[in-house]
This record gives sequence, structure tokens and C-alpha cells, in this order.
Amino acid sequence: MPGNPAGGPPRSAGNSARREVRPSSNVPRRVNFPAVNAASPIKVHVPGVLRPYCDGAKELQLAAANVRAALDEIERRHPALYRNICDETGAVRRHVNVFVNTSNVRDREGLDSALAPGDLVTILPAVSGG
Repeated sequence: MPGNPAGGPPRSAGNSARREVRPSSNVPRRVNFPAVNAASPIKVHVPGVLRPYCDGAKELQLAAANVRAALDEIERRHPALYRNICDETGAVRRHVNVFVNTSNVRDREGLDSALAPGDLVTILPAVSGG
């Protein structure tokens, strides 16, 4: 029997058919998974009393994975607005409430509350007086 010029097993003289090449199951396939904690596009509603600190914007569009990341982005873009929301330690001021959709972050995971695409973060300072 003649040997196979490609170095494979010898072919019989009567078998000149081409070998079917099948992909190996050991070949890794490229699979795209969504990134964990990727920044999601969200909106931040800014109440009228705080709008002078963000050039009058009623709403801010930004991308953040959680509330803390959203506040970090606000600090980067509008430092005066950030100082009205958070104190020197980075905690939300006592008289300010932050909501994700309809839930107060204090009732969730705090600043680590996750954000999903399309979430609305509302900054709501307490109103007092008499």
C-alpha cells in the first residue's frame, strides 16, 4: 500500500476519495458575553434648585454601573453640583435623597445600588420651611 504524502494513515490504492475535514472540538470558539458591571446609559434628573450648578441642565445623560459611579461622573463634569449632593467624605448629604427609579438608594444597596440601561436617577433635596 502506498503511504499518504500528507503524512496521515496509508491510503488503499482503490480509495482516492477526499477526506472530510471536521472541526476539532478542542478549538475554542469566540463567544461574546456582556461585560459584568458595564456602564449603563442612564439619566439623572436635576431639580430646579440644583440646576444653577450644572449650567441649567434639567437632565444629565451619563453611563454608570452603579450610583457611586454616577456620582463620580457628576463630580467630574459638574463639581459644584456634586458638592451640593455629597459631603467631603463622598457620602450623600443627610438632607438629600437619591432615588433609582422609585426606590431610595438608602433602602437598597446605598451607593453600590446597580444601575440598568434606561434607569432614572433622581436627586431630591429635602424641602423645609414654614
